[in-house]
Formats: sequence, structure tokens, C-alpha cells
Amino acid sequence: MSARERILARIGATLSNPDAEIDAYLAGHPRGPAPALRDNLITHFRERALQLSSDVFEAAHPGEIPTLVAHYLAERGLPPRGACWPAIGSLAWGEANLEIAVRGANSQDMVGITGTFCAIAETGTLMMLSGPETPPSNSLLPETHIAILNTRRIVASMEDAWDLLRKEHKAPPRAVNFISGPSRTADIEQTVTLGAHGPYRVLIILVNA
Repeated sequence: MSARERILARIGATLSNPDAEIDAYLAGHPRGPAPALRDNLITHFRERALQLSSDVFEAAHPGEIPTLVAHYLAERGLPPRGACWPAIGSLAWGEANLEIAVRGANSQDMVGITGTFCAIAETGTLMMLSGPETPPSNSLLPETHIAILNTRRIVASMEDAWDLLRKEHKAPPRAVNFISGPSRTADIEQTVTLGAHGPYRVLIILVNA
């Protein structure tokens, strides 16, 4: 038995039922104070996302998404092509004169389109889970990240987002990414620069469906 296997065996012997122990720990440590949201969750999320330099559009139903994306890209002189997650590959991209490939994004893609696990109203943040059908590259590599968000998936706080993850997934994914607007840094002369190590722009499309 290798050293790694011995360490894991000792951990396993200590944690006879890790899920139950985690639940017991959380139950025994109540949440701390949290700010009250003065508006409804959708309104508060939109305001916070805009403050973080995200663009926010609204769609009454998923069928409007390709047209909204086409207008957004055209207004900014961006190429009408990109890569999207499989779950949204069936949208009528071609009818909006867009070339959207269903795959993970690569270094040549200028536009990446994704769904969203949920969003946090308190901070205007998107919560993304990695997986075979939800490759993180679509939200991390292209200069433009377009995220489709069902408004029913907006929760109040970070704690609520983790509660939702534990409720809907037996085990956490390999990676959980939080996106709060375009990538930014102030490392150079304390000047905020967008797109330093990630998307230069983020468009969130709220779908009221």
C-alpha cells in the first residue's frame, strides 16, 4: 500500500459517514448576519451585475436569445461565431446568422456561450460548475462570455448557492467557478484593467421562463 493509500484509508476510517458529518457540522454552525436585500432578487442581481461592468439583457423566452446575441455582437463589431455548451446548442443560432459550434471553447474562439448553475443576487455573481457538458473553457478563454441565466436560479446569498449545490448534486464537481463581471486586475500601477486574465466583457441574458 502506497503512502497516499494509507493516508486515504486513515481518513476513510475516521469519516464513517462523511455526508452526515458535514450536515451535522453545518447544522451546528448557524449562518452569521447577512444584509437584507431591499429589492426582489432579480432586480438586485441586475443592479449588482451592472455595477460590476457586466451587460444585462432580458429575454421573455429562450427563442429570443439568438437574436439578442446577434445584436450584441454586431453592435460591438465582434465576429458572429463562437462555441456553446451542448444544453443550448439546439437554439436557432443559424436563423440569427450566427455560427455557434457545440463544443468547449479554444484559444481561437472570440465568443463563448454558457448556461449558469445559479446566480447570487447579493454580489451579482454567476456560479458555474465544471463537467463534461459544462466545460469551463467557454466562460474563461474567449474575450466575450455570454451567460444565459434562468431568473428562477437566482438566490439571495453565497450560502444559498452552496445549499443549492448540496441539494441538487450528490458530490461537488471538480471545479466551481464564480464570475463577478469581466476579468480585472489592478496590479499595474493600481489601475483597473479589464480582460487581463479572462473575458474582457460579460453579457448576462436573463430568461424569464
